Amino acid sequence: MRLKTAKLLLVLLLLPCPFAGTLAADAVPATSADTTWMSVLLGGRKIGHLRIDRETAQGTVTTTQTLSILLNRSGKSIPLANMIRSVETTGGEPLGFSTRTSMSSMDSTVNGERQSDGSFRIATTVGGSTRYSYIAWPGQALLNDGQRKAMLDAARQPGLHYRLQMFDPATQQVMDVGVEVLGNEPVNLPGGTETLSHQRQRLHQDRGDQILDLWLDGRGRARKGIISMLGRQLEMIACDQACALAPEQDVDMFRAAMVDSPRPLTPNLRDSFLRYRLTIQGDVAVPLINTDEQRVLHLGGRDWQIDVGNAYAGGQPPPQPEDLRANDWLQSDAPAIRMLAAEAVGSAVDDRQKMRRLRSFVSHYITQHGLDVGYASALEVVNTRQGDCTEYAVLLAAMARAQGIPARVVTGMVYADRYASTSRVFVPHEWVQAWINGRWQSYDAALRHFDSTHIALDTGDGDPWHFFAVTNLFNAMQIVDVMPSWEFMNTAPVVAAPSAPVGNGGGGGQ
Repeated sequence: MRLKTAKLLLVLLLLPCPFAGTLAADAVPATSADTTWMSVLLGGRKIGHLRIDRETAQGTVTTTQTLSILLNRSGKSIPLANMIRSVETTGGEPLGFSTRTSMSSMDSTVNGERQSDGSFRIATTVGGSTRYSYIAWPGQALLNDGQRKAMLDAARQPGLHYRLQMFDPATQQVMDVGVEVLGNEPVNLPGGTETLSHQRQRLHQDRGDQILDLWLDGRGRARKGIISMLGRQLEMIACDQACALAPEQDVDMFRAAMVDSPRPLTPNLRDSFLRYRLTIQGDVAVPLINTDEQRVLHLGGRDWQIDVGNAYAGGQPPPQPEDLRANDWLQSDAPAIRMLAAEAVGSAVDDRQKMRRLRSFVSHYITQHGLDVGYASALEVVNTRQGDCTEYAVLLAAMARAQGIPARVVTGMVYADRYASTSRVFVPHEWVQAWINGRWQSYDAALRHFDSTHIALDTGDGDPWHFFAVTNLFNAMQIVDVMPSWEFMNTAPVVAAPSAPVGNGGGGGQ
């Protein structure tokens, strides 16, 4: 599975608008336009650039951020792009927003338009399919220029702690961000040293706080930003156009997300009960999840224990209505997906048999195993028949839902003997959970087999933004030990005829 670079995009969009703003709304010229350039670096290596255009005309402020990055995955370059635009009054009142994200062969777009009653009509297009919805504007949520004004006002008060309600146009969610004003500091930039207001944004999450440090100038422009990503420093630095557009440097994001295994995991170990002992760096309250196939125990401090195998019901809550619902990434109500699912299940009489056939069908349906696909929706996979584990997972989950079977997409890790010139590692991976006979069972269409080397970190509805919460776990995690049951129970291994893979009753395996 490729790293979910949507996480990186979201991080960058947490920035308040780094634009050439003015000190007061009434000081804004009737008509003006300007452009700011920023270079984007990861671990000191340039991976892309950010262009920010701001135009003021007829009492409105239109802000457009265009991000372009180039990442490397096992020798293959993956270009990604994201555009976000907000339209506001000069007083910061939201009027509209739009986004365009290129993570696959087809762009995904969101357009929000304010209606006469103050609500917003949302048009979301993913994989060529457009869905419409309406939202009421959430309370005190701010778009780009409103965020800039709030931070500019706060810059005059060193030591101030305040909160920002930051609206994310891509997900239509509000991020409640705590901000601390640390004071003015000299900062070295490519164009020289500037005295900037240092403000620290903190987004609280169950898996640890996400912290973004920003340095703003006297006009409210963010001139520098730093955030941690996969144990590396992600920097956004203001510079001139030539600097921002300088060639990118290779950064293998996938290798940074691999977790070493302390021992080889042979086939007989993989199909048995396994106990893992991990250490996780940082202040992470809930780093992993309990499932019907995985039990998590906090041993104290940074030490955790994970048992995978011996599946049972009750490890996680039963299905919710959204586990059956079509959405932008799992278009289970699309005629093409419904027809494909019906073809796959054929004469199957129960959900277990249906899932076995769906898993087998999807495993063979995707014929081009592309490492350079960013993130495709289920409907797009139906048309292109290419991708890696993410595409297998979204298509299988959508087809299950089309057959009335509750299904979720799982984000986690899986063991590989060799991957990208490395040996004995756990790599990021995605698979599917389906509700079968009163419990959640796992099905891995990409590997055609679910076993005890699958470690679940989170479940979701196929939307790539769900990966945001777990990205930093990969670098923070160390697997100290892996033991089969006969080792920690001091019993001899049982030699028996091959059985169905752990956790799926045979449904996701052979």
